[in-house]
Amino acid sequence: MPEILVLYYSHRGAVKEMARLVARGIEQVPGASARLRTVPLVASVTTVAQPAVPDAGAPYCELTDLEQCVGIALGSPTRFGNMAAPMKHFWDGTGALWLKGALAGKPAAVFTSTSSLHGGQEATLLSMMLPLMHHGMLIVGLPYTSPELSTTETGGTPYGASHVAGSASDRPVSADEKTLCIALGRRLAEVALKLAT
Repeated sequence: MPEILVLYYSHRGAVKEMARLVARGIEQVPGASARLRTVPLVASVTTVAQPAVPDAGAPYCELTDLEQCVGIALGSPTRFGNMAAPMKHFWDGTGALWLKGALAGKPAAVFTSTSSLHGGQEATLLSMMLPLMHHGMLIVGLPYTSPELSTTETGGTPYGASHVAGSASDRPVSADEKTLCIALGRRLAEVALKLAT
């Protein structure tokens, strides 16, 4: 069964929950399956920041995960309008795939979480698209045919799913945010299956 990679980094758990919701949307599409993966922390000193295998949760992503999947959903918390360093570090190591065009033509979608409503969600989503576009991937967003996109008072953008976690990261993913995460996964899976045939 064709798999779609849901690759995320989560610091306080919101992006991890969003990743599971995106995966749920993917698996609502007959013939599609989700593969959840994460990336390890990076350290500011030259020591190992994390064990080679995580103690719990999704396994760490390997380059073969990117090659084997027919599409990718990429999630990261916002760091000053950009993806978090662990995710950026991971993508900086994908040059070998870029050289051989391994991801060209595959669809991709992005999602993020911020502490505040105006915390740089759209800038982060756009910055996450840059390495995907350099790899030749096709970006899939959320169309306004998803009614929650027009009515949400929390997260949600046409660039991808988003969540407002609050300054203490204690706000749960809202009903609209959940719906939009699932819709993003479903849309990505539908496009990926069409392109894979």
